[in-house]
Amino acid sequence: MKILRSSIFRAVCAIATGILLINNPDSTVKWITIAIGVMFLLSGVISLATYFNAKRRAGENEVYDAEGRLIVHAKPAFPIVGLGSVLLGLILAIIPNEFIKTLMYALGGIIILGAVNQFMTLLNAKKLFRVPVWFWIGPSLILITGVFIIIRPIDASALPLLIIGWCLLFYGVTECINAVKIYKETRN
Repeated sequence: MKILRSSIFRAVCAIATGILLINNPDSTVKWITIAIGVMFLLSGVISLATYFNAKRRAGENEVYDAEGRLIVHAKPAFPIVGLGSVLLGLILAIIPNEFIKTLMYALGGIIILGAVNQFMTLLNAKKLFRVPVWFWIGPSLILITGVFIIIRPIDASALPLLIIGWCLLFYGVTECINAVKIYKETRN
């Protein structure tokens, strides 16, 4: 019975998460971006706090040899990565939609350039031999996807979460069915 409850609990959590992702993929992308930003911000703040604490105590930990030469210099290096984490965290937490749009524009541009490159490769290959029509389908779909991402950046960023939402919903339903079936079979 404990296994049945565990499976049902997992299934219900998956179904609930799936429904949330299906109903609100845009806001889910926003809140995931904010959460990642807060994690970066905290990591950077801890790194900077550690640096300033170590810098304050720098004179206490210097080691000299027998002749009075400094062997270990206790002054810590400035945490550039920590400062970068703070800045990235602030950007992600304060303006998540702008970050997502910018990232989607960059990814869309890269995808379009990739499609153009594939078209150019096929055009060069066409000079040497006959290229079947179905070879052109892949680059065409890639180009359409890149254009879609440029035109609708937020929708494009939410699409993977929509797919994940449907998968979680499907997983939850099948987990329930499997748990009930296995429970019935093992009871007999």
